[in-house]
Amino acid sequence: MKIKFDSNQPYQRDAMDAVLGLFDGQPLSSGAFEFELSDAGSLAGLTELGLGNRLALDEAALLRNLQTVQQANKLPASAALDGMNFSLEMETGTGKTYVYLRSLFELHQRYGFSKFIIVVPSVAIREGVITSLRLMKEHFQALFGNVAFDSWVYDSKQYSKLRQFAQSSTLQILVMNIQAFVSQASNVIHQEKDQLSGRRPIEFVQAAQPIVVLDEPQNMESEQAKKAIASLNPLCTLRYSATHRSKYNLVYKLDPVQAYDLKLVKRIEVSSVLDDPDFNQPYIQVQSISATKTKVTAKLMIDVNEKAGPQRKSISISAGGVDLFEKTNERGNYAGHIVDEINAAENFVSFTNGLVLNVGQTHGGRGDDVMRVQIRETVREHFDKELRIKKLLPDIAGADARLKVLSLFFIDRVANYAAEDGKIRLWFIEAYKELATLPKYRELSPLSVEKVHNGYFAAFKGIPKDTRGDTAADDDAYALIMQDKERLLSPDEPLRFIFSHSALREGWDNPNVFQICTLNETKSEIKKRQEIGRGLRLPVLESGERCFDASINRLTVIANEHYDEFAAKLQTEIEDECGVKFEGRIINKKNTRTAKLKQGWRLNEDFKELWSRIKHKTRYAVDYQTDVLVARAAKNLAARDKIAPSRISVQKSGIVMSGDGVGARLLGVREAEAKPLLH
Repeated sequence: MKIKFDSNQPYQRDAMDAVLGLFDGQPLSSGAFEFELSDAGSLAGLTELGLGNRLALDEAALLRNLQTVQQANKLPASAALDGMNFSLEMETGTGKTYVYLRSLFELHQRYGFSKFIIVVPSVAIREGVITSLRLMKEHFQALFGNVAFDSWVYDSKQYSKLRQFAQSSTLQILVMNIQAFVSQASNVIHQEKDQLSGRRPIEFVQAAQPIVVLDEPQNMESEQAKKAIASLNPLCTLRYSATHRSKYNLVYKLDPVQAYDLKLVKRIEVSSVLDDPDFNQPYIQVQSISATKTKVTAKLMIDVNEKAGPQRKSISISAGGVDLFEKTNERGNYAGHIVDEINAAENFVSFTNGLVLNVGQTHGGRGDDVMRVQIRETVREHFDKELRIKKLLPDIAGADARLKVLSLFFIDRVANYAAEDGKIRLWFIEAYKELATLPKYRELSPLSVEKVHNGYFAAFKGIPKDTRGDTAADDDAYALIMQDKERLLSPDEPLRFIFSHSALREGWDNPNVFQICTLNETKSEIKKRQEIGRGLRLPVLESGERCFDASINRLTVIANEHYDEFAAKLQTEIEDECGVKFEGRIINKKNTRTAKLKQGWRLNEDFKELWSRIKHKTRYAVDYQTDVLVARAAKNLAARDKIAPSRISVQKSGIVMSGDGVGARLLGVREAEAKPLLH
């Protein structure tokens, strides 16, 4: 199948017009110029010829254009140009890559600019750009009259191709990792080469004065990275991100709330899988260990006796000898749990009874039970989504329309799935087989479990392994993810459940991901915007067209935290990263109010009557025999049928995002019994 791209999205047109407006008044004939490089590398002599970008506008004209664009987009006006950096903020999933790629063609058509470089901070983003260029090639050629263009990735082993970049008269789009030119000392691009008559490869880039696009510039903010980008001698730098750290000359803004309101991304639901504590065994989780010059501190999550009953809470300890029996206000099941050592070098806390816990590890919890239920809930949500689409899609897109549903699992330990006896693999197979046979899902004709799941991991000598996401071994994994993007969208492709390492999260933005489940040994510390970002894009029908129906476009995150906590974190991130402020807009309906007494209340007849009945002091005495009370209590307990098994609750809620803030609306509650674990 081929994805079809809509060239008439108003918000994308606004973003492109913001960039084009910066150069208003630039004559088309002046968009390029011939340059000459001498043997010494200067712009004199006739030994090397090329075609580069040239700016005919002066600084005053550019500033006027900038302020005009900002005014049109209701953004604060820049008082001074402050360099040739221009920022565009676009929420994840709204087509940022499409916008900046098409903007390059628009700039070429309107002003004649022909040399462009896209700089990316990671392999994952680079592979995404390459895939987008491949998928959009026919679309752009149809829009721009079959314009000839070259797009390629810089390879230090083929540095001589930069001469082609400089000399070509056609539109040139070069994709570069920042790591390829950030080091003056070690990168090939900065070294003199005999093959280039003693010149440094970067000189050809500099002479062409390219327009530079930064994809996710917040990841290229170091002083070294800034110097490296400046060394490209850019005519200007266009910065595109959903989460800018520094907004240089902001010319366009589409924040998360706007994207949500305009239905440009999926709605968000959270299915919270929670371990309801029974407090019958000691619970200890090492949350963090930090060290200063004078002390080492560990944060532990434990159960503490409070007046209202036992509560799970976080405490800080900074020395050995701490007795958790005392810290829990003498909970008997913590007897003997005395801290022996807090080791910041190896990130563990040990106890005198032999227990050793690393950061993130839990003693006494039911982490495996929670993960198992998360997997089951993801499969259930997947089948429910397929059922919903099967019922709704004919009325929305026609009787023959089909839409593939994908579910994405992120795991932090590859062996838990990659191994044939990996616990996550076994739990998935168990859940799929059980749910697929339910009468409710019979009309879906579920495929055999062997065909519907697979993993994408970095590998060393053919063996899947844990990774950081930025190693050489990750390159093949990212390439495979991107190459499979279209194949995975086809309903005829049986693969529906995808497992990937948490570190490879960045490359996954397949539009037909409807369920995301993060399976970590501890509570996920991944940012919420990053977690949901992989599934926010609007889905694609088999025909290649987008589905815009809000009743279908819902992303479900299966999380191991309460939905209110999820919503609060999401709101904090939006405030911190996007500058969208919710203060003063959020109203807590549970807030108490001060009631003022009316004048003359003491003379009110109703009050006098009430007071006459409640003013008397009353004392009660209870007389009982201890042995009789104990005997009756024991008899009552023995008569009970059984002790209820421990349970894990599943609470589903819809995330509500508006100018008032990010909140959650409870949609349903279900309990899952903790079954014996498979091994």
